[in-house]
Amino acid sequence: MLSRTFASLRPLAPSIRHFSAVKLPADSNQAQGIGQYAKDLLEGKFGDNVDASVYERVEMFHTDSVMCGISALALKTNAPTILREEALTYADAKGATVFGSSAKCAPEKVIAANASAVREWDSNGTVFGFNPSIPGHDAGEFGHNDFYPVVMAAAQVTGQVDGKKALLAMIALDEIRGRLAEVFSLKSYKIDHVVHGAIASAAVYGALLGASVEEIESAIGMAVAHYIPFRAIRAGKQLSDSKGASAAISTEAAILSVRRAMRGFVGPKDIFRNPEAIFRFFEPTTGTGKSKDNIDITLGNKVRWGPGPSPFNFILSHSGDDFAVMGMHFKLGLYEHQSAGALEGAINALVNNPELVSGGVDGIAGINIIAYEPAFGIIGDPAKKDPKTRQSADHSMAFIVSRILQKVLKTGKVPGTMDEAWMELMLSPYDYGKDALYEKDTRALMEKITFSHGGPEYDAKYPDGIPTAIDITLKSGKVISSGMVMYPSGHARNATADLKKILQHKNRMLGDIVFQDRATVDQFVNRLVTMKDASAADACTLYDFDFSKMKQHDCIDG
Repeated sequence: MLSRTFASLRPLAPSIRHFSAVKLPADSNQAQGIGQYAKDLLEGKFGDNVDASVYERVEMFHTDSVMCGISALALKTNAPTILREEALTYADAKGATVFGSSAKCAPEKVIAANASAVREWDSNGTVFGFNPSIPGHDAGEFGHNDFYPVVMAAAQVTGQVDGKKALLAMIALDEIRGRLAEVFSLKSYKIDHVVHGAIASAAVYGALLGASVEEIESAIGMAVAHYIPFRAIRAGKQLSDSKGASAAISTEAAILSVRRAMRGFVGPKDIFRNPEAIFRFFEPTTGTGKSKDNIDITLGNKVRWGPGPSPFNFILSHSGDDFAVMGMHFKLGLYEHQSAGALEGAINALVNNPELVSGGVDGIAGINIIAYEPAFGIIGDPAKKDPKTRQSADHSMAFIVSRILQKVLKTGKVPGTMDEAWMELMLSPYDYGKDALYEKDTRALMEKITFSHGGPEYDAKYPDGIPTAIDITLKSGKVISSGMVMYPSGHARNATADLKKILQHKNRMLGDIVFQDRATVDQFVNRLVTMKDASAADACTLYDFDFSKMKQHDCIDG
């Protein structure tokens, strides 16, 4: 386990390897270190020592992401449809394929299209960048499992990556971006979280394509120096396509950077120690103190802009079961993950108090959600109680909680267990469609919702958990309280939910949107959940299906 490994490591010169992990010290060239790690892991230099549970977990995340992606295309969502159509205009006989097509296209365009589709519902895996077992790995940056199309594109381009190696590459990609999320908080400086994924994508794609360490370093340098997305893409009350496509667009740039580097283009070297790149710019390591509130950009301070270490050490696992992906979280339906605690609390209140539904919407006098920062200030913002787009609704805790309550109040029936409730009440794409946005009971429930900040007690427990409570007051005066929820179903530290069963339900729910019958759904999903056994040739066709035979739907957004 990393906690034991870390304890045995001392302050190091560049890149010292231990039994189960590589440490990249702040005074080393970490861009080269990341590239070397990716190459060594994928070339078998560390042996075949990744625990079976890690392969299984990444296989589950990958399957979940694919079902999110193809269902988003089936419902004609805007950005995935546009980017898929765009990719198909970039023919490349040595390229890769978009979901549901055998036509080879430019890999960076394919990756942009498939990653956009995967991300569109905001329903795939999530990382909170918090690992208290490793000193310094507690920055708490967000991130999502949007980047698996990078690996599958590389498999198609080379034709030499079997299912097990593809999964190992996904583990490596999640490891790099997950550990970066633990050591550097991009959101603290209004930078979008996808930067860490773009860096990881450049490293892993380059390693699979046979790039040298120096070429990977150049690609990472280009991605960081030329293509930094700020959170302007997700600012405002009504969100745009840019929010959902951020990972796709940044990764497109990262893969293009790899291709250029492999042709000989030399990008900025040693980017993590570069004082004018984002890491040392926002967290200076020489000449001034580090402060998130007051960034010293005094140009005359020569020491501040001179040589120095990066702001962090970090560790990358190569053996055992202590990989970043094991600390990532599933979404059991469509919702912003910081609302998971409120949903668990609401479902718990329903399951344990079935009389709650007897009075319907009118029987509820008020609902108060107690949350932590940043959830309280972001998705609990009262301004988000009037969402007008799907992207805004899935970032409105008031809408999300109201939608799930509305489902059970409409049927008048409460499921008997938490697992059954998560499945029966699971939020689907239709819960955010144009009709759902203005549904009468959902809007009425939203008006009854208030938010309270839990204060230091709650804030201190995030991002270890998702500390949230919900109090539902009935017209009778009775108050039904969930108590504080820390590890809701789907959270990596939750030990009660039957995750495989609930995810099977989710895969089928999304697959039923795409395919004509359940047998075809199960056949497609089975290829994904057994990909560890796929040959290189079979891995190239994992995303194949007849796009023209999908179920036909109107655009979910009108």
